[in-house]
Amino acid sequence: MHKFYSSPVKLSLVLFASMMLAVGIAQAEPADWEIDPEHFSIAFAVDHIGYQQQLGLFLKGSGSFRYDPDTQELSTGRVEIQAGSIFTNHDDRDEHLSSKDFLNVRRNPVIVFEATDLVPGDDAARGTLNGKLTLLGETHPVALEVIVNKRAKYPFGHRRETLGISAYTTITRSQWGMDYGVADNLVGDEVSLRFEFEALRQ
Repeated sequence: MHKFYSSPVKLSLVLFASMMLAVGIAQAEPADWEIDPEHFSIAFAVDHIGYQQQLGLFLKGSGSFRYDPDTQELSTGRVEIQAGSIFTNHDDRDEHLSSKDFLNVRRNPVIVFEATDLVPGDDAARGTLNGKLTLLGETHPVALEVIVNKRAKYPFGHRRETLGISAYTTITRSQWGMDYGVADNLVGDEVSLRFEFEALRQ
């Protein structure tokens, strides 16, 4: 007992180490993140008769997920895209894409992605996000390549901790029953998808 009380420096070091350990544990806990709708871009590209890759966007989407950026552990995640918000800068084409030939927006107004897990890559900023995509009432697994571009306190405005993320994948639309134009090569079967967004820690 005498030696313990005669070492205030050692006691301070022990207390400091305990506090730092507690802080580290707290920071390692997963957090809820919400995608900022003002910084959410959902883009696609699909072959058009071999002449070009037709580009397009979905203008309305939302999403949230539970994620620990220190351990790269993802426990939940969900993104909803309003199918009727499709935009290719051509009204007639957008109307056709919204019809039963493609998205059938009247019967299937929302496209949903549910994340299942994140597999970290060799680079700490990269990984593979696995999940299930529900489109036209059918659900199939998809995998997206994910890049965490930046994690930092926002420099202005809301000034909250923010993740900047890019994600990419390619799907075969006929797998979901969207096969218009596939047999005669009018519209490509493969659709490249790209997601760019900022997510705010809640």
